[in-house]
Amino acid sequence: MAGAESRVRSLVDLTETILIAVAFALVIRAYVVGSFVVNGDSMNPTLFTGERVCISRLTIARGGPERGDIVVFQYPLDPSRAFVKRVVGLPGDSMEIRGGRVLVNGSFLSESYSVIRDQSSLPAMRVPEGQVFVLGDNRPVSEDSRFFGFVPLENLRGEVFLVYWPPSRFEWVGARAGGY
Repeated sequence: MAGAESRVRSLVDLTETILIAVAFALVIRAYVVGSFVVNGDSMNPTLFTGERVCISRLTIARGGPERGDIVVFQYPLDPSRAFVKRVVGLPGDSMEIRGGRVLVNGSFLSESYSVIRDQSSLPAMRVPEGQVFVLGDNRPVSEDSRFFGFVPLENLRGEVFLVYWPPSRFEWVGARAGGY
């Protein structure tokens, strides 16, 4: 009889452990870390189609992105779609593009990461409070804030921090992005 009770107790303990682990994993997935599959060439040469990346939801929750962060967000014109782009303009910034070069608050942006430039221009505008201005690193093919406008902060889903697939491309994104 003691052996049967011991097996039942072990089964109950195992079930409790599994349920706690699943609940913990769901909380982490919902509030801390997510994943995203890159689709399209707009972030070449930093990110490529088919790469799988981890995103930190904490970055967004603790005060928003910084200039240079690569973020995943809900597309403002169709929230069922998600995009990945680089934040170049923060709330309150004055933004302008001249012949493919980005000006922020009157100074040309030093983009130390690799960018495939185009010759686009955009008149000066101010980034509204609660929104950001995003651009792809491959500007000739990127659908970004030049076309759909600013991205509300509540549309941001997280900051990309790690490429984990394919294994040959495993890398912390900060090393790839070049930072500011």
